[in-house]
Amino acid sequence: MKPPAVIRLGWWAKGDVKAEVGHHFTLDMGPFGHQPCEVLEVIAERRLKYSFAPGTLNTTITWILEPAGNGTKLTLIHEGFDLDSPLGQQAFKGMGSGWPGILGRLDQAV
Repeated sequence: MKPPAVIRLGWWAKGDVKAEVGHHFTLDMGPFGHQPCEVLEVIAERRLKYSFAPGTLNTTITWILEPAGNGTKLTLIHEGFDLDSPLGQQAFKGMGSGWPGILGRLDQAV
C-alpha cells in the first residue's frame, strides 16, 4: 500500500500534514500558537479538508483544486466560525483580512 502524500503548507504554517483521513497534526501559527487539526476528507490531488483548532475555534478549512484552462483554480473555504463568541468574531475578522495575504504568498511557493 502506498503511504499517504505529505502536504506542504510551509509557505503558510509549518506542520506534519498527511493526506490521510483521521491523521492528527499541529500547525505552527506563530503568535497564535500551535493549533491542533485532523484530516476529515481527502480526494487525491483535488481536495483536502481538515478541522482547525477543535475544542477552541472549531472551524474547518477546505482546499479544492480544479483544472482551469492551462492552469489550476484554487478554492479555499474556511467555515464554522461561532460569531456569537468573542473568539469566533476575532478569528473571523482576522482571517477575513489575513487570508488574502496568505494566499498571495502561494504564488512565490509554486
